[in-house]
Amino acid sequence: MRVLGVDPGLTRCGVGVVDGAPGRRVSLVRVEVVRTSADLDLASRLLAIEQGIEAILDATRPDAVAVERVFAQHNVRTVMGTAQAGALAIAAAARRGIPVALHTPSEVKAAVTGQGRADKDQVALMVMRLLGLDAMPKPADASDALALAICHLWRGDSSARLAAAAAAAPRSRIPSSASAARPAPGRRVAVGPVRGAS
Repeated sequence: MRVLGVDPGLTRCGVGVVDGAPGRRVSLVRVEVVRTSADLDLASRLLAIEQGIEAILDATRPDAVAVERVFAQHNVRTVMGTAQAGALAIAAAARRGIPVALHTPSEVKAAVTGQGRADKDQVALMVMRLLGLDAMPKPADASDALALAICHLWRGDSSARLAAAAAAAPRSRIPSSASAARPAPGRRVAVGPVRGAS
């Protein structure tokens, strides 16, 4: 399976592509950072990012795309740029009929390093080891994109299988909420004494 990972950003958008399967060795296909200048207007920057992502999608033809899920930060402008770049990757994949998954940073860190609070250097070091590289991918956006792809390769497929199994499982007879446990109007419910109450 081939997965393209996207670490979205307006100034630097990391894009990494890996081949592999759950429980098997992963191999590097391509890694790149699409860069835009802060001097350009927003429309030009977004267009450059979209064109960069689309060129990599067309050149590598991945089976799935994994994008970092944007989480709230203190800097709203950074969050907006990250969300816009991520949306471009999602739309480009959808246009080609490629399934897209979103993964949180802690999910990616846990998949690659074994701990959800790993720092960027730990993630980059594990990416280097897992892919058998001679050096850590630079900048961090490149290693983060590869980590996203590896995370999806190892976790995304199993998550989809678990969701499908849960959807196919027979419905429980136990009510899922208190309102579902209430008797129908007009129906009597017998209530006995509570043991241990005085």
